[in-house]
Amino acid sequence: MSSSRRSPLAMAVLALVGEAPMHAYRMQQLIKERHKDEVVNVAQRNSVYQTIDRLLRDGLLKIRETAREENRPERTVYELTDSGRDTLLQWMRTMLSTPSREFPEFPAALAFLPVLGPSDAREALEQRLVALEAKLSALETNLREGSKFLPRLFQIEDEYQREVLKAELAYVRGLVSDLRDEEITWPKGLVP
Repeated sequence: MSSSRRSPLAMAVLALVGEAPMHAYRMQQLIKERHKDEVVNVAQRNSVYQTIDRLLRDGLLKIRETAREENRPERTVYELTDSGRDTLLQWMRTMLSTPSREFPEFPAALAFLPVLGPSDAREALEQRLVALEAKLSALETNLREGSKFLPRLFQIEDEYQREVLKAELAYVRGLVSDLRDEEITWPKGLVP
């Protein structure tokens, strides 16, 4: 079993190449077309190539062919190795079964909330509420539209995201209310 570093993007690359051999650009296209870019960061195209390079070095992928279609750049097509398939399955089992330490920005910002004054913090959280409500609305639309042609199996990450958003919305609404009602206060001398 490979000791390659696990990441959501590496898992996605292995899973896609496990479906069929493909080139990096196609992987990035599929991640976006399938809306998996909501859970896998492919904002930087280079990150896909860096991940592929790492998986090649670790023996989880191999080059199937390099070809050039007319008027197109050269494209390398990758395929999964046996070790890559075994690693993907192990990563999936681990990622599903074992909560990991993750460090998202929002809890970190909450940890240092006293840096802002009460009204500044409340205003920022009210802006977050608007953004979360818009995101939840879009996600619910995607789920509703997707259910017309996709089996539920292919939308479960969206279901999870919806429930996480609902929970965050409820929490932030309560926090804004507590700030508005001065249930949460800053010690004297600490207010910026």
